[in-house]
Amino acid sequence: MFQPASPSGAGVSNSCRIVFLVGFMGAGKTTVGRMLAARLGWPFEDLDDRIQAREKRVIAQIFHDSGEAAFRDAEHAALQELLAEESSQPRIVALGGGAFVQARNAALLREAGAVSVFLDAPADELFDRSGKQEVGGEKVERPLRRSREQFTDLYGARRAHYLAASCRVETQAKSVEAVAGEIISLLGLQAVAKV
Repeated sequence: MFQPASPSGAGVSNSCRIVFLVGFMGAGKTTVGRMLAARLGWPFEDLDDRIQAREKRVIAQIFHDSGEAAFRDAEHAALQELLAEESSQPRIVALGGGAFVQARNAALLREAGAVSVFLDAPADELFDRSGKQEVGGEKVERPLRRSREQFTDLYGARRAHYLAASCRVETQAKSVEAVAGEIISLLGLQAVAKV
């Protein structure tokens, strides 16, 4: 059994076949996930992309048109689908900021014996990072990013849940390459490429 949010990654080994990156918005789950996948030679998936493909709408539109509860239902269904897929190929999966906080999602991951890595940084840094994020040259609209105070409060409420992850990696003032390398080392994985 993994040590919750252990910085040493004790108990995690080469036997892990799927690694979930968790953390608050701006933590770098997608960016680090892509780098990590490239270094390991594994495929990468962002659960939000799967949700958008299933719903045929972007995340912000789901929140706007149907509300957060409907989004959380779609998120849970997408995670169930992902975990039910029969695949011998290992992969890296980035979860949305609220996915791991939902008890039913955390339970799914526990039941699956999934490895989860909490990417952590101070709230102020996450707020600044999340305001600058672009995807495909367009600024990403984050439905739950409002004021700095609201952001900090939400982060504080979610952080205890993130700490239940298999291990924790501090990302403050580290390059994406350094964070990916640290995860590879913590999980006892074998990199196939230096990106």
